[in-house]
Amino acid sequence: MQEEILHSVQEAMETLAFLRMQKSVEFMERAATAIVSCYAEGNKLLIAGNGGSLCDAMHFAEEFTGQFREKRPGLPAIALSDPGFLTCTGNDYGFDQVFARGVDSLGCPGDLFIGLTTSGNSANLIAAFSQAKKRSMKTIAFLGKNGGKLQGVADLEWIVPHFGYSDRIQEAHMTAIHIIIEMVEKKLFPTMSPSLSSTPSH
Repeated sequence: MQEEILHSVQEAMETLAFLRMQKSVEFMERAATAIVSCYAEGNKLLIAGNGGSLCDAMHFAEEFTGQFREKRPGLPAIALSDPGFLTCTGNDYGFDQVFARGVDSLGCPGDLFIGLTTSGNSANLIAAFSQAKKRSMKTIAFLGKNGGKLQGVADLEWIVPHFGYSDRIQEAHMTAIHIIIEMVEKKLFPTMSPSLSSTPSH
C-alpha cells in the first residue's frame, strides 16, 4: 500500500507543480486583480460548480464572506449551492439550467461569475457562462484536461492539463483559489496583512 500511496503523492505533486508555470502565475495574478476590481466597484461574485467543484465553489465564497487569514470586513460572494433553489430549478427547468437561472436571478452588470469544471463540458456551466455574458458580467473559468467546450469562452481561464481523475485537477484548483484569495486580501486590506516574513498565526 505504501508504494501506491507514494505513487499518488508523486502524481499530486506533479499536478500541483503546474501552478509554478508562468501562465498559471499570470492567471492567478489576473484573477486576483479582476476580483479586486469587482469589489472596488461595489459588485459581487457568483461561483458555481458540480460535485466536488461545487464544494470548492462554496469554499471559495465563504473565504470571502467569512475570513481567510486576517480579520477584515466581509466581501460579497455567493456560491450557487442552495438545495431548495437547485432542486426547484432542476425540477422546473432541467438540471442544465440551474446555474444559468441563478445567474439570471442574482447577477448584475459588473458582477463576476466564476465557474469550476474539471472537464469544461458541464452543460449547466456552459449555460451559466452564456447567461453571465447576457447580464454583462465578467467571467473566470477554472478548467481541466483540454478545457472542453468552455475553452475560450470566459474572459479569463485556467486549464490544468491533467487527464487522469478529476480529484487531482480539483486539488490544483483549490491551491490556486487559496493563493488568489490571499492576493485579494493583501491588495484590498494592505494594513491588515502581515509581512511576508511574519510567522502565520495558525
